[in-house]
Amino acid sequence: MSKEPQNHDQDHESAQPASSRRLFIAKAAGVAVLLPVSQIVRHASAAPAVLAPGAAANAAPAAPNAGYTLLGPEEATFLEAVVDIMCPADSLTPSGTDCGLAVYIDRQLAGDFGKGGRMYSQGPWIKGKPEQGYQLPMKPAEFFKAGIAAARKAAQSRYGKSFDQLAPADADAFLSDLAGGKVVDERLSLADWFSQLLYPLFQQACFADPVYGGNRDKVFWKMIGYPGLPAFYAQDMVQYRGKPFPGAQTPKSILDFS
Repeated sequence: MSKEPQNHDQDHESAQPASSRRLFIAKAAGVAVLLPVSQIVRHASAAPAVLAPGAAANAAPAAPNAGYTLLGPEEATFLEAVVDIMCPADSLTPSGTDCGLAVYIDRQLAGDFGKGGRMYSQGPWIKGKPEQGYQLPMKPAEFFKAGIAAARKAAQSRYGKSFDQLAPADADAFLSDLAGGKVVDERLSLADWFSQLLYPLFQQACFADPVYGGNRDKVFWKMIGYPGLPAFYAQDMVQYRGKPFPGAQTPKSILDFS
């Protein structure tokens, strides 16, 4: 975790995005930020927690979960390519797909959240301010699918090939432009789609309990030295703040207590 973030312009000169890019994942564990991919790289400086000695940040993941609940084959292929660009395989973790990030996102969208179970859906639909959050007549699952369709179309138009076939540097540049509002679709805002839906779900997928499909083998908890459920003991949180937590080498999830 001592690697320093590299200049983003240099990332685009190489065939594989720099592994230091994903230090922002560790930072996201302590500070929730909604930034374009390029800005995320430059803001990533250090993890908020100390890795326990000997913690295996890149431990082999458990067997993949079979199939998707909501996404079709082309949608799943796109999402897997996205999470692999945002979380490339390196010394910190396996790829985003192997960590179960796409599975987590699919399951959340297939459930009550994706169906808008707790959202007001009667209208009228007046354009809101950014700080008001989600303000669309589409349910999150519908918005996510529409965003995938728009992003796939835009990538095909720009590069003449599908997003999953792009070189890592081109795919990263496309996501940066998409998040920064430089990829335009007449039906929806892809910048809002990225910042209000895709990126928050990506963050959750990294650090949620593995029982929900992401953070497979607790790899992100191991990466930042988070012990899982034992962290809810308030006295331990005070005693070990900023120090390696003894239980961080073998974090415990909901499944470990069931």
